[in-house]
Amino acid sequence: MRKVLMAFFLVGIAATAQAQFGVRAGFNSANFSNTNFEAKAGFHLGAYYSIGTDFISFEPGIQYSQKGYQATEAGTGRSVDEKLGYIDIPVLVRLNLIPSVNIFAGPQASLLASSVYKLGDDTFDSSAAIRGYDLGGVVGAQVKLPMGLNAQASYDFGLSSLNYYNTDVKNQVFKISLGYSFGSNNE
Repeated sequence: MRKVLMAFFLVGIAATAQAQFGVRAGFNSANFSNTNFEAKAGFHLGAYYSIGTDFISFEPGIQYSQKGYQATEAGTGRSVDEKLGYIDIPVLVRLNLIPSVNIFAGPQASLLASSVYKLGDDTFDSSAAIRGYDLGGVVGAQVKLPMGLNAQASYDFGLSSLNYYNTDVKNQVFKISLGYSFGSNNE
């Protein structure tokens, strides 16, 4: 009986499902947890695929995201600028509160694509000093705008230590994005 009910449920979702492909870009403010570093400004750019109903949708995506931090080296006063480039792969669940507003959350896997450590005028590759992947989560809210546009604010938080120079730190990123959805609901 449960299998029959589950089959009807899945068929009902599939029959009413709406799918959309989209692109998104925006501003990042990133830092490491448990430090006194300053936030680093950056950007993110990527694509997503959303499928669901009027109430709930699932959204896997992929994006390039700049993370890192800025600081001043103790003792020398030289500036430190750590720029980390990640490929983020979030899988979000969106709940539509009203037709134009939704909240979302989900896990995110990130792969380190680049790392540049600047100490004063000297530049180094810091990829050996940091774990090559990050596991985390994403929470946020989105507003759907006319003509397929959307705006969202989100917070990415690391759940696994980056083991940065053998120190327990995690990525923290606040994002503001503008997106465009191709597909069924462009009004």
